[in-house]
Amino acid sequence: MAFLSAETTALVIVLIAVLSLVAMIAWVKVQPLLAFVIASILAALLLQMPLEKIAKSIETGIGSMIGSLAVLLALGAIFGKIVADSGAAKKISIVLIKAFGDKRIAIALCLTGFIVGIPLFYNVGFVLLVPLIFSVARQSGKPIVYLALPVMAGLSISHGFLPPHPSPAAIVPMFGADMGLTLIYGLIVGIPTALVAGPVFALTAKHIVANPPKLFVAEEVADDKLPSAANCFLTALLPVILLSAFTLLGYAEGLDAQTKSLVAFLGNPMIVMLVSVVVALVTLGLGRGMPLNDLMTGSGTALREIAPILLIIAGAGALKQIFVDGGVNEQLGLMLKSLPVPPLVLGWLIAGVIRLALGSATVAGLTAAGLVAPLVAASGVDPNLMVLAIGAGSLMFSHVNDSGFWMFKEYFGLSVKDTLRSWTLMEGLVGICGLGFTLLLSRFVA
Repeated sequence: MAFLSAETTALVIVLIAVLSLVAMIAWVKVQPLLAFVIASILAALLLQMPLEKIAKSIETGIGSMIGSLAVLLALGAIFGKIVADSGAAKKISIVLIKAFGDKRIAIALCLTGFIVGIPLFYNVGFVLLVPLIFSVARQSGKPIVYLALPVMAGLSISHGFLPPHPSPAAIVPMFGADMGLTLIYGLIVGIPTALVAGPVFALTAKHIVANPPKLFVAEEVADDKLPSAANCFLTALLPVILLSAFTLLGYAEGLDAQTKSLVAFLGNPMIVMLVSVVVALVTLGLGRGMPLNDLMTGSGTALREIAPILLIIAGAGALKQIFVDGGVNEQLGLMLKSLPVPPLVLGWLIAGVIRLALGSATVAGLTAAGLVAPLVAASGVDPNLMVLAIGAGSLMFSHVNDSGFWMFKEYFGLSVKDTLRSWTLMEGLVGICGLGFTLLLSRFVA
């Protein structure tokens, strides 16, 4: 590639690495971590890195990425499992539906998905909330898909926009963003996005008929065994409350050095999640008579569920480090900076293309973040907003290569055509509206 400029050569190598990643994961069905490592070695060889440095670079990338996230994501998984097993999620939905009434039931379900999605990882939240959708459909007589779309929109947005979910939590340190501020911005952008992609869009899907298999229609859980509403809301939202409070407190004037140090410690996401887990163990578990052994068994299950996601994140760290050590980072930053496309739109677009190709929102978000990281530093764009733009792009147009597509299809007994008409368009609206509201927010905070 000697006849090409340095910037063009860097771009070609990035495209080869990303396309090879797409081919391995989407077509050959290679396990994502293995695919990332192979793509990293290929990129390193094309960049003519010294052979003795390639393995070290991959190890450094994996270690730096996982080191700051392993405990945070593990605690988040345990916290979500406690919320699920205690019945807190069901209680939250009951309270919201009662408060909003029958006419605004779609809004209540959307907020349920959004709130419950904050502590729960996506697949866990999906499986947990499907029986709730069937229950509400039986009680209200409304179409199942009409009720399902708002729930899944809220759940999807929490997954793509809000820490401590894997992709946004991993991207925040890559950009030097602030976890608490990203969470606050994510709430500002996510709520209107959820309402448009959920309740509003669901009005167009009332005619779609669902035929769910009986296997997925769960038995009702007795309401008298659920925790109190105050307990459920306060505990489930505790990470959000603590992160937001300590972030805002950190901006307060007149704090002495010792107080600032204490606020920084208590506002650290790992400490926040640890406190939240301990509180949930007491308020939703031990305080209501749940045996500690059962709670710990559930924690073990949660850790097994998060392991594949951690491996994907580790692989993304390897590829990112190869780009950095190979000099692609700087060359790509110079090229991207010169493009006549706003940085936030570019980050969103790159994530969206990778999402369309690979299907995984987590892989799309992390891969796009590695590519645009130099642009964040070079352009001066708000890194917290870039996390949201990439998160929106990573949720774009889910289709047949995404496990979420098939979960929605099978759980609700839909045809491929109806799944494209409902689920895929809903995810597309999430991505488009998420970018739109992020750009709008940038007018006020940038």
